[in-house]
Amino acid sequence: MKKQLLALAAMLAVSAGALAADIKVVVSADQPGPVIHRNIYGQFAEHLGTGIYEGMWVGPESKIPNVRGWRKDVVAALKDLKVPLVRWPGGCFADEYHWRDGIGPRNKRPVKVNTHWGGVPENNAVGTHEFFDLVEQLGAEAYVNANMGTGTPQEAAEWLEYMTGEGNATIVEQRRKNGRDKPFRVHYYALGNETWGCGGNMRPEYYADLYRHWATFLKTPAHNRPLFIASGGNDVDTTWTEVLSKNVKHNFDAIAHHAYTFPSGKWEGKGAAAGFPEAEWISMLSQVKKIDDTLAKSRVILDKNDPAKKLAIYFDEWGSWYDPEPGSNPGFLVQRNTLRDALLAALHFNVFHSHAERVKMSNVAQMVNVLQAMILTSKDKLVLTPTYHAFKLYTPFQDATSLPVKVENNPVYKHDKFEMPGLSVTAGRAKDGKLYVGLVNANATQAAELDLQVGAAAPKTVKGQVLTAGAMDAQNELGKAAQVVPQPFEAKATDGKLTIKLPAKSIVVVAVEG
Repeated sequence: MKKQLLALAAMLAVSAGALAADIKVVVSADQPGPVIHRNIYGQFAEHLGTGIYEGMWVGPESKIPNVRGWRKDVVAALKDLKVPLVRWPGGCFADEYHWRDGIGPRNKRPVKVNTHWGGVPENNAVGTHEFFDLVEQLGAEAYVNANMGTGTPQEAAEWLEYMTGEGNATIVEQRRKNGRDKPFRVHYYALGNETWGCGGNMRPEYYADLYRHWATFLKTPAHNRPLFIASGGNDVDTTWTEVLSKNVKHNFDAIAHHAYTFPSGKWEGKGAAAGFPEAEWISMLSQVKKIDDTLAKSRVILDKNDPAKKLAIYFDEWGSWYDPEPGSNPGFLVQRNTLRDALLAALHFNVFHSHAERVKMSNVAQMVNVLQAMILTSKDKLVLTPTYHAFKLYTPFQDATSLPVKVENNPVYKHDKFEMPGLSVTAGRAKDGKLYVGLVNANATQAAELDLQVGAAAPKTVKGQVLTAGAMDAQNELGKAAQVVPQPFEAKATDGKLTIKLPAKSIVVVAVEG
């Protein structure tokens, strides 16, 4: 570990190899923009592989320390991350999930087959009550995804009534009998998931009519009304945004959108999670530009159809997706998590910040052991991934006020047939009053120097943390010394100029002082 820290310190020195400091970043602190909603840092937990069972839920009888079945160590790590929101029960799983299977005594719940993810038994041990126990332990908001694929409007309406109902209706008394007198607080309720694909292979026009039908029957006490979410488009497709925003008006607050990133850009033969060349590093990171472009196009559509700006975009599935880890069940979506994933996350954050006027939520896929996970577990052990640390670095931006940033002379990062801006920068005034700047140097081999200004003046000092490592595919593995961990970072002004030296392939988040 000592050798690794010395190597990292040498990288942070960044002297001879750095680009000349003709790059200038100017933050306009006097031009506050929209608030960066904390739920942009939302999470997603699906009944998939060991994402819930084993990864988070071990049951109350487990020898692994737990609170009512939820692992203490995992919950503590997620609380430290200030997880603001959790989406559940899916994903594709949601559209075959019948909520009544997950209530009542756990030993009497039906066992089904998880046909979407691995063909393994689903014993429904984690249901409505268990999910709300988790989000309440985390202090997070609840996002519940209703089954529109194999369910009915009555089932969706009754689930909402079960969760939020008051008085002495039979369904409310059933909730009380199952151990919950006080209604659950449902913050978000979605009708369907990926209705263009695993949720029903629908056309947007057909789904819009179904949504109008189903949403008619979604009723709650006024003080416990969730925001209602429609299933939107995938990847670069904005047709769903157009059709939904034009044709749906009632019980409609947001449109979901999904986009995953894989090195090859193709579903078949996505690419490896580790052991990849630089061409696959840049091919992966450069694809975030598509998300930026898609959001820009979506905002134009919404500004036309929703000039009052009542509708939000919820980017409720995003992240890296690689070929299955050798030896794993392909349906469990097990993959390694490397420094590349951390930078991919930070680039997403910067894009979402730039569209904060409409983007009010995003949900990385997923929290534990699945796809671009925050945490990896094995039996009673866990490890925090590079993506976890990227999220942790960016926590000051939760509910911060966005600030305009201009990057002058941004270097172009080119390799193989790919190119992208070398630097990505965001800034915001946090709730603690401090001005924070987030910087990503996407270049895998070249360090960078930049001059930072706030308005016309240079700050005196910036302090924060840097996340980088020696190898592009550096990772944190169970039972081994972590290779990707944040380190202190500081820069001071000299002769009225503050120069920040960014290592290659790094994320830096700093608070501006003076």
